[in-house]
Amino acid sequence: MSDTLPRPAVRIGDDRRDVNAAAVLRTVLDHGPIARSRVAALTGLSASAVSRQVVDLSQLGLLHERPELTGGGAGTVGRPQLPVDIDTGRLAVAGLHIGVPFTTFSLLDVRGNVLYRQELSNRGRTGYAVLKPLLERLPRLLATVPGGRTVVALGAVTGGTVDPERGVTVRHDPLRWRDMPLGELLTRATGLPVQVDNHARALTQAEILFGHPAARRSMVQLFVGHVVDAALAVAGVVHLGPASATGDVAHLPVPDSDALCHCGRLGCLAAAASDTTLFEAAAAAGITERPDRAELVAAVRAGDPRADRLVRDRSEVIGRALALLADVVNPDLLVLTETFAMLDPTYLDVVRAEFARRSRLRQDADLLIAQRRGADALAVAAGAAVLGVLYARPLQATAAPDRTPPTGRGPLP
Repeated sequence: MSDTLPRPAVRIGDDRRDVNAAAVLRTVLDHGPIARSRVAALTGLSASAVSRQVVDLSQLGLLHERPELTGGGAGTVGRPQLPVDIDTGRLAVAGLHIGVPFTTFSLLDVRGNVLYRQELSNRGRTGYAVLKPLLERLPRLLATVPGGRTVVALGAVTGGTVDPERGVTVRHDPLRWRDMPLGELLTRATGLPVQVDNHARALTQAEILFGHPAARRSMVQLFVGHVVDAALAVAGVVHLGPASATGDVAHLPVPDSDALCHCGRLGCLAAAASDTTLFEAAAAAGITERPDRAELVAAVRAGDPRADRLVRDRSEVIGRALALLADVVNPDLLVLTETFAMLDPTYLDVVRAEFARRSRLRQDADLLIAQRRGADALAVAAGAAVLGVLYARPLQATAAPDRTPPTGRGPLP
C-alpha cells in the first residue's frame, strides 16, 4: 500500500492553477458525469483551461473519462463532449473518529462513500491508553482497503478543542486529554499524512461536500454525544476561531433546565443533554442495567415508555438549544447529529416542535434536519477532514514535498 500520489506536470506554487483545478474538481463532484464543455460553462473557465485541468486531475487519480456514456449519438464526438466523472476506483482516504465508548475506523472513496467501517471498543480507557492499542492495530486496518485502491491520507476527528494546524487535541474532558499530539502519533504509526479536526467541524465539512445544498450558504452543526459540540460554516467555509475553537456550546444555558454541570452552574447544555447524562439517568431509573447506548436503544426499540420519555425529554432540551443557536446565527440550515434523531424520525419531530415553539426568529422548523448518513455519519466526517483539503487544493494537496525525488510520490499535507 502506498501513501503517496503521482505528481502532475504543473507548477505547484501557482495558486491560480490550483484554484482552477479545485473549481473543475468541485463542479465534476456536483454534476458529474459531465462534459468538459459544460464544466467550462459552469466554471467560467476556457475550454482549454478545463482540458488542462482534467488531464492533471486524471493523472492524479481524481477524475476519469466515461466514454461509455456518450451512446455514440450525434454531437457526442470529441473530447469536449466526452463525459468526465470523479474517479472512485483508484484512491481512498482513511478516517478515525475517536469517541468515548468506541473509535470508528473507516475507508472512503473520494466521493465520501464508505468502503469499510469498523467500530473498536475503547473499553473505558482514557488518556494515552485510548490510543496505544489503536496505534498498534492501524497498519493492519489500513491493509483492508478494497479494490487495490491507494490510501493517500488519514483524517482523525474527536470532540473538544482541536487545533488542526498543529494536529493537537487541546482539550477533551471525557477522554482526559490535554495537548494530545494526535497527528504526530498517527503519522508515526501509519506513515500517512494526517489531518486532525474537531468532529463537529468535520461533520460540517462532510455536509458541505456531500450533503444538503443549503449547507454551502450557511449552516450550524450540533453534535450531541458524550461531548456536545457545534460548528458554523458560511459560504462553504467552516469557521475556525481563535484558540482553535468554533465556539463552546457545552455551557450554553438551556431554558427550564436545572441539571448541575461540573462547572458549578445549573442548566448547561452538556449537563442537560449529553449521552453521559442520558445513559446514567436510564440506569438510575432501572431502564437499563448500566449506562450504555446499546441498552437504551434496545429499550426504546422495544417500546419501553420510560425510555421513550427520557429520550423525548432530551429531544426537547436539544430543540431549545437549537432555537437559541438559530436566533443568534440565523443560518440557512441546521443539522443535528444525535443518536435517537437519526434512529427514529419521531424524535426529530420532537426536536423540531420544541425548536419552532422556542425560536423567536424561525417559527417554522424547515431548516432543521437530522444527519442523514446514519451509522456512517462519523466515518464520513473523519474522511471529510482529508477530503475537504483535497477538494479545496487538489494540486497542492497531492504535491510531493521538496525532499521527494522527481520520480517519487508525494503525500497530502
